[in-house]
Amino acid sequence: MSSLFDLTGKNAIITGSSRGIGKAIAHRMAQHGAKVIITSRKIDACEKVSAEINNEFGSDASIAIACNISDKDQLKNLYAKSKEWCGDISTLVCNAAVNPYFGPSINTPDEAFEKIMKSNVQSNFWLCNEALPDMTSRKSGSIIIISSIAGLQGTPVLGAYAISKAADSQLARNIAVEYGMNNVRANCISPGLIKTDFARALWENESILKAATSHSALKRIGMPDEIAGAAVFLASEAGAFVTGQNLIINGGEAPGI
Repeated sequence: MSSLFDLTGKNAIITGSSRGIGKAIAHRMAQHGAKVIITSRKIDACEKVSAEINNEFGSDASIAIACNISDKDQLKNLYAKSKEWCGDISTLVCNAAVNPYFGPSINTPDEAFEKIMKSNVQSNFWLCNEALPDMTSRKSGSIIIISSIAGLQGTPVLGAYAISKAADSQLARNIAVEYGMNNVRANCISPGLIKTDFARALWENESILKAATSHSALKRIGMPDEIAGAAVFLASEAGAFVTGQNLIINGGEAPGI
């Protein structure tokens, strides 16, 4: 059974992989044999994670490439440099996201809304479009977009972010339909509340944390590594018949209105 999850010979770009969920995914994919590209805006943070992975899984298990996902030219450079390093990109994990505003939707500044949509949706669209022609020609590829449970329910404090995550799930479905005939798969993972720096404003708030965990079956917050296994599944032969799906990992919390 372990061979179903073997990623030997696979090469994965994982955006936002210098910390949190992206870092956990990078470590687990490398553990299962993939070569991984660590990327975020700050090269020092990327190099630190890459060094950790290379020390644990081999000197050529990863490389660090800085990239601001909101810059189309930098995304093109990320893809080109990744191919130059490892060859074909078999797996793309669109994990990086931003949320510069926390509060009622009506008060969302235009600049914040535009930044959220550009970084969380348009950047994924751009990067997927870099990878898709090569995946199509090889008739093989897996795209994984990290969405959020926020994209499936109403929220009083994360409105614009939730809209962007709903759009991400639709992007995955569109890619699945358009490129499935070429054996290219696209799926979303929608985590619930996970203990990351990105979600700190939520889990450090005792009332929000209590509300989130009290409505879940497991009665606790999730950890980044508990998302990584799903990404390995979707990138491997174990997930070969899965496409166009949105995998919810939220400890059994029932979606709200």
